[in-house]
Amino acid sequence: MRHTEDTMRRRQELAAGGTSDLFDLVDRGAIDAVAAALHGLPEQRRREIGVELTAWFKQHERRTWWSAGTGTALAIAVVGCLPTAAQAAQILGRPSVNPNGRLAAELVRVVAQERGVDWLVDLAHRIAARFRQDTWVGRWHFVATLLHHEGGEPPTDDVSVQLWLTAVESPAQFHQGQAPPVVDRLRDDPFLPVMLPRLFEVDGIGNQMMFIAGHRDWDDPGRPALPAALAQLAAEGVVDRLLLLDGCLSRLLRGDRPVALRAFTTLLDELAPTDAEVTARVMDYLRLLVDAPASVATMAQKTLRKLPELELESVLDASRQMLTRPDKTLVKAQLGWLDRLARQHRDRASEIAEVIAVAAEHPAVELRERAVALAARHGFDPEPGGAAPAVTRPRGDDLPPPPPPAPASAPITDLDELTEEVAALLATPQQGVALERILDGLVRLATTDGDRIRTALGPVIERRHWSWADHRSDPLCLCGMVVEVFTSAGAGRTDRQRERWSKLLTATHRADATPELVVTNPHTPPVHRLFRARLVEIGAYLNEPGRPGLLATPTSTNGLLDPMTLVERLTALGDREPGHWDLTQALLRLPADVDESIADKAAALGTAAGLRLATWLRDGGLPRPVVRSRTVNQSRRHWAYAHMPAERILAELAPPAGTVDRYGLFTAPATPLSGDHAGWVHLWPSMLPGHRGMVTAYLLPLVAGAADMDERGGAAVLPLLAEIGGPGGVALDLAVAYGLAARHAPDRVAALDALLALAAAGDIDVAGIGEQLGALVARQLVKLSRVGEPLRDAAQAGAPLTVWRLLAAALPAVLAMPTAPRGLPELLTVAAETATATGVRIEVPGLADVAGRGGSGRLVTEARRLHRALDAA
Repeated sequence: MRHTEDTMRRRQELAAGGTSDLFDLVDRGAIDAVAAALHGLPEQRRREIGVELTAWFKQHERRTWWSAGTGTALAIAVVGCLPTAAQAAQILGRPSVNPNGRLAAELVRVVAQERGVDWLVDLAHRIAARFRQDTWVGRWHFVATLLHHEGGEPPTDDVSVQLWLTAVESPAQFHQGQAPPVVDRLRDDPFLPVMLPRLFEVDGIGNQMMFIAGHRDWDDPGRPALPAALAQLAAEGVVDRLLLLDGCLSRLLRGDRPVALRAFTTLLDELAPTDAEVTARVMDYLRLLVDAPASVATMAQKTLRKLPELELESVLDASRQMLTRPDKTLVKAQLGWLDRLARQHRDRASEIAEVIAVAAEHPAVELRERAVALAARHGFDPEPGGAAPAVTRPRGDDLPPPPPPAPASAPITDLDELTEEVAALLATPQQGVALERILDGLVRLATTDGDRIRTALGPVIERRHWSWADHRSDPLCLCGMVVEVFTSAGAGRTDRQRERWSKLLTATHRADATPELVVTNPHTPPVHRLFRARLVEIGAYLNEPGRPGLLATPTSTNGLLDPMTLVERLTALGDREPGHWDLTQALLRLPADVDESIADKAAALGTAAGLRLATWLRDGGLPRPVVRSRTVNQSRRHWAYAHMPAERILAELAPPAGTVDRYGLFTAPATPLSGDHAGWVHLWPSMLPGHRGMVTAYLLPLVAGAADMDERGGAAVLPLLAEIGGPGGVALDLAVAYGLAARHAPDRVAALDALLALAAAGDIDVAGIGEQLGALVARQLVKLSRVGEPLRDAAQAGAPLTVWRLLAAALPAVLAMPTAPRGLPELLTVAAETATATGVRIEVPGLADVAGRGGSGRLVTEARRLHRALDAA
């Protein structure tokens, strides 16, 4: 009785012009009450409510998420009051509106029928047009139910097809009870005839097609449900079997990411095409054999080999192209197939052997040898006379000389350019010289454009506020401090801001202590603390008149600062003293060897800064530390060491005898550097551009993590180390060795780039890298199987001698291991190839023992090949 009275009261209020109660019901998700309140209202009053509903929704849109209950109530109110599908879609098409799928659609249809609405199909299509990759599947259930019951065709754009497939995997009734099997869901799906052909056309959808229905056992994930269900429906005649066969082949021929193509090879396996079906499509299979990714080509190869009759000429034509593929397993199987065909077709054996000989030029030496042997067996000698090509003279690397460091860009003197550079930095962080240039421009313009700089930078910073917030739990994060410096520029700076910067600056510097730089976190490398101190100093002195820019801004892209340019900057500063940390950083960027006359010019300035520069130059700058390797073990006593591997080889720094570590730079913490903000370490090489070994020691935990903890991006800094100067020592040897054994391909590519750049500059201890790599493998700290690919690429890029010397130093420790590690035969192959190509003989202890073992296993075979190559050198 009470419920009826409330409903009658609400209807009377709505009819009289009140809407707040209705909107409160929507906000609370009172579905039945909203529908009851609208029941019986005249059309004119509904339209009036619709105008107010639209305005109310706009006010609440940004702060409200319309979930199942509230979204359904809103959908009822929208369809019950708005006059057109276009206006209704403006609300229901918003990503924040998520009605309760099928239930919401059925309730909306009731409201629409009462009102006489005939535009639900149009509404559904308008909502579907707003679908995105992250759209909730319940929105598809809402649209699909409307279209099905109203007799509309489903939308077939890529996103709608993906959502339909998600709905097949997660049906609307799943939360109301046991979901039916996938095959039954498809059999009863009214949209299957329209959607099925699109599965073979939407790029990337193959990933989604491999879902496993029901409970997932991670040890045995089970059989992908969709391919099995489609194959069963084809057997029942519910779907067209030929559509599935041709669709799979069409998708495989069109190509996609290999992981996305796996669904279609799986479906073909489920369909198990007959010999007649394969024969009718044999040209498609041959094209896949030649051009498709390895997994797809392997499927095509196995399918074709099962055919009892296959035109030989077609196989030979495809093989001529296919035998040049880099996939060794695939090529090896093709050679076996051709060998079988040569024995079956004796009358054409020599022709087949000539095709086999194509693989005599394959990059993999074992395939070359197999091809030569098979071709000779069937009557064709790819090397007339049978003599192997002789190495006439030793050959070294063939690498172009490295270009000199590029000059840094001109200073920023225009506010519009500064705004653009800040926006680019915040959108895609480019920590390094780009950030230095921005900070220099900020200091320059803060004194001349103070009234406009805050107005210009404010909106740019606001757009990236959350991604550049202060992450205090990460000691490497400088996001918040950089943004705080940006927001402190220009007019309107408060006394509170000035006081904060002053306190922070005072806390960075100890004038009467060593080191001068306050150690706020002993697990953060001192070079990072130095940059943080510079940021604090910039924030404290920002907006002061008479500052023409920063002293430490580099003149080269690798971080170097021209000494004469620094003298000129000090001259422009006049009697004003520069920032302590700005000048300190400027000194650390100077080259090691500087003409004495520049020191005299600095002293002639007569200022404290000029005398400090002159003294620095005459003393030879920052001394080079002693760098030694050390083993660090995991420790549970401190959180910073708890997530390290059990053992790791790093580099430790020590000041040379009699040297005072004034800035604490001769300390390299061993704590891991991984995290969301590890990209800030890319600043470090440009901060000490003449001290490669020191910077590398700081960075080693990050680079090592790419290999021994399978972290991503840790070796990306290695090419920056190749661009700076100074001896690398054992720190660089370890860094390159770890980088070559990194888990992810981009990290190995970065290590390869660094290796080639260092080799081209002649600035590398190749044997040292090899010894460190051998030690890491022998102690089972890295995986040898990852090393072969980048080293083979380095040899092919013009550094065969570098690769051979590196391997000659690494192999003794690896060959002495009790059990040969995975990847050793491949590495011996690369060693044999580079030793043969260069003609340089280097003794490899332990090689003769392995080569002298009995048997014909891959390890022994490759050891013998290298041994023969060394005997011939």
